[in-house]
Amino acid sequence: MAHQPVVDPGPGAPMAPARGAVETNGINVIAEEERRGRPRQLFWPWFGANVSVLGLAYGSFLLGFGISAAQALVAGVVGIVVSFLLCGLVSIAGKRGSAPTLVLSRAAFGVTGNRVPAVLSWVYTVGWETVLVSLATLATTTVFTQLGWGGGTATQVVALLVVAALVVGGGVLGFDAIMRMQTVITVVGGALTVVYVVLVAGRVDWSAVTATPSGSTAAFVGALVLAMTGYGFGWVNAAADYSRYLPRTASTRGVVAWTTSGGALAPVVLLAAGLLLAASDPELSGDIGADPIGALGAILPTWFLVPFVVVAVLGLVGGALLDIYSSGLSLLAAGLRVPRPVAAGIDGALMVLGAVWVVFLAGSDFFVQFQGFLITLGVPIAAWCGVFLADLALRRRAYAEPDLYDPRGRYGAVPPVPLLLLAAGTVLGWGLVTNGLAGWLDWQGYLLGPLGLGGREGDWAFANLGVLAAFLVGLLGTLALRRPAVRTQEAAPPVAGRPPVG
Repeated sequence: MAHQPVVDPGPGAPMAPARGAVETNGINVIAEEERRGRPRQLFWPWFGANVSVLGLAYGSFLLGFGISAAQALVAGVVGIVVSFLLCGLVSIAGKRGSAPTLVLSRAAFGVTGNRVPAVLSWVYTVGWETVLVSLATLATTTVFTQLGWGGGTATQVVALLVVAALVVGGGVLGFDAIMRMQTVITVVGGALTVVYVVLVAGRVDWSAVTATPSGSTAAFVGALVLAMTGYGFGWVNAAADYSRYLPRTASTRGVVAWTTSGGALAPVVLLAAGLLLAASDPELSGDIGADPIGALGAILPTWFLVPFVVVAVLGLVGGALLDIYSSGLSLLAAGLRVPRPVAAGIDGALMVLGAVWVVFLAGSDFFVQFQGFLITLGVPIAAWCGVFLADLALRRRAYAEPDLYDPRGRYGAVPPVPLLLLAAGTVLGWGLVTNGLAGWLDWQGYLLGPLGLGGREGDWAFANLGVLAAFLVGLLGTLALRRPAVRTQEAAPPVAGRPPVG
């Protein structure tokens, strides 16, 4: 695949297309002359994608499991940090192989077999970007209503157009544009979020916070899994997409550390602040669960409502930018043969159509249904992540890059074991999760009774153990069963007459 002319912006800066140019790199391996930068630059996209005042709402969500503020803080911090650590580990593969996540996944799943996780990843990321754009549109409408500036259809249309233009525009322009946008979002969003926390600090009632009663182990695990799936587990299938431009000599520890800290820092701070607010005022906590933006805006002085909507929208746009970029790469990895900007445009069009349906047509229970959708897809994504990380850990040598694009190569077409582990993890995982408020998913949880966990109404029904179970099936199964296959791959000679990489 052809590459854009590049400019050298100085020591330590990423090599990228000329300013304003559209990135034409797709699922190809990044050329040596384009690999530039340092691991610390990974902080910007990950922080920008996760600095959102909606992170405050997770305090209410975790308390909703019936646990104490202290338990919720531990569950939230551990869930956030560990899940973003998984993203940091996946990012190692990007530095090593200089290709997108769902191309590097072919080393485990085969060049043809990998289309299964690539399609899953594509649907997952398109779903996430749709809900983020919808939330940004609805957030703008809510705050405009609170200001008395109107919040009807006209406001929704304008907000949707502006948000969609930012997200689709960044997705089409590609890596360099997204990195620049995320830097701005990080600085502006971070500063305004600090102001928000300072403004609401006076509402904290420490006696009420310390009086929150403790909950059961099952409730604690449920809160932990929610924090993991709401944060890092939602990004593992995209993590290597942003480290692939780094030189292969970049520090592996730095890649892990900057990815983890960039993703986890803002959510941990926001979670702590949100917990204090929600535990101080049960009525506010209930309002946040029903309408996060409206409830969080209602406790602010009027003069800060405009900055509030700015930080809320920017945080959601930051997440959607990473999603649309990675969804386009996943679509290409699944087999669609179009240029990367076209793939991003296709995903943008689907995102806009989905957001129109959510904002103007769907009922009030959409986000309940969508949560069920995310948990349902999150199970196979967790199983994929386990397989991917175990495969990465087993490898002693760099990826044989041309073989990632040739089913005749060392990685093969359809190796059965990884796909069977993906299927087994999914079947086990779906049997251990429930989505009681989403009627179309009431078939899930079918193993909770047979395994002695109390059935669909028992203590463990809403712990979502299936996400962890699926991850462990993929991880431990690959470590146990795939070591000989990986050694054989690494000893295999190159295939003669293979087509060009791209």
